[in-house]
Amino acid sequence: MWHLSEEKKTPIYQQIIEQIIGYIQDGTLKPGDRLPAERKLATYYQVNRSTVVHALDELVSLGWILRRQGSGTIVNEGNWGRSTAPRVDWRRLFTQELHPNEPFLEKVQELLNDPAAIDLFSGELPLGLIPDFRFPSYTWEELLLEEKKQSPLGYRPLQQVICQRVKSEQKVDISSNQVLITSGAQQAMFLLLQVMLQSGDSVAIEDPSFLYSLPIFASAGVKLYGVEMDQEGMRIDKLEQLILTKKIKLIILNPTFQNPTGTTMSKRRRNELIELSRKYQLPIVEDEVFSELTFNKVPPSLKELAPHQVIHLGSLSKIFGSSIKIGWIVADQDLIQRLSEAKQMMDFSISIFPQVIAHTALTDPQFEKNQADLVTALNERAQAFLEESSVIAKDWDISKIDGGIYVYLTWRHQHLTRKDWEIFFREKVVIAPSFLFSNDTMAMRVNYTRMTAHMRQQFFFKLQKISKELRRK
Repeated sequence: MWHLSEEKKTPIYQQIIEQIIGYIQDGTLKPGDRLPAERKLATYYQVNRSTVVHALDELVSLGWILRRQGSGTIVNEGNWGRSTAPRVDWRRLFTQELHPNEPFLEKVQELLNDPAAIDLFSGELPLGLIPDFRFPSYTWEELLLEEKKQSPLGYRPLQQVICQRVKSEQKVDISSNQVLITSGAQQAMFLLLQVMLQSGDSVAIEDPSFLYSLPIFASAGVKLYGVEMDQEGMRIDKLEQLILTKKIKLIILNPTFQNPTGTTMSKRRRNELIELSRKYQLPIVEDEVFSELTFNKVPPSLKELAPHQVIHLGSLSKIFGSSIKIGWIVADQDLIQRLSEAKQMMDFSISIFPQVIAHTALTDPQFEKNQADLVTALNERAQAFLEESSVIAKDWDISKIDGGIYVYLTWRHQHLTRKDWEIFFREKVVIAPSFLFSNDTMAMRVNYTRMTAHMRQQFFFKLQKISKELRRK
């Protein structure tokens, strides 16, 4: 295992770095595995100990391994601060995986194909709750005429509707040249990374966060650092520590019905965040895809509180499902222009068809009523979930549900390992454990909106059985 190719001409320490990263990516070395001691590695590789120390120091700085006093050198169990090493072998760079496969997710995908499985993992509303609207018939010629209304920033009628909604909902008066239409929120995020950051830059996100496992950060060479949360959202004192120690260049967060915890950042905390970002001149990216699914009034958006400091991301995917892959970025005109140019250079063009569908949906006279009906239905499912959850309350802390589509359950007892979560596969219950969003292994995200009354009964029955088994471990 610890053997280097004699044919390679790259420096020995770099060969050691690449070999260890390769072992981590292909699963030979697993999260938490301990590496041999420095002297043993030097013996295995037949090199000076200083060469091994150099390689290990680089791997620590790149986030792949950790050194703990009394525990030796172990493989990092999470992705915080991880970055790829510089490569000389370009062919290998383009063929290797920048982001290692997550074995748990591979098993999730297999189980989702089983009709007997309870899917509480997927991040979409069930088909029966997606609001309906009437889509007018278009001839091909009419669609071509609509395409002429397309600008480099997107379909102009859709831009105008988004401007109206932002003004109505967030009290921010914007023009069409401050809105860029994208193919979903992830494309929007990718464009921002390409335009605003360079390889090696650092970004602060919430811990836990759905952004943690997205490969777009690794592909851009951007390091992620998690900021601890409490009941009011991202902790500002912890964020400031990171800004000072990790040279943070951008703050990205999901302040309303946060994914995965469902937490909504308080107004006080939002104001503190904006003051801190002004102090260090750091832009904020606000991902607000859940704010329309609220049961009660929510605090003002960050964009409303600081229009020029905040970049706002929106999407229709949570309301209409992934079939309408439409998102948007709202920012100052100069940044929107740069993002538009990058979008064109990358050939991230968007078909006119989903944009017309999105415009039709948002301008449908029944849209507001349908959305209100959806929120009522979600509230009913949320209250039913919380009422029936009393049977597992001795084993799990359950987050409040004030909106959004997720509830977060945290185990009350002994430390859980990644392996413990495989019990859910045996019971055919598909959930999202917290290690998909953080280094933590003690909680899970559940999409409560996907549960009918019968599914809730099944879920709590199976969760009681699983909890009993976990307590025995």
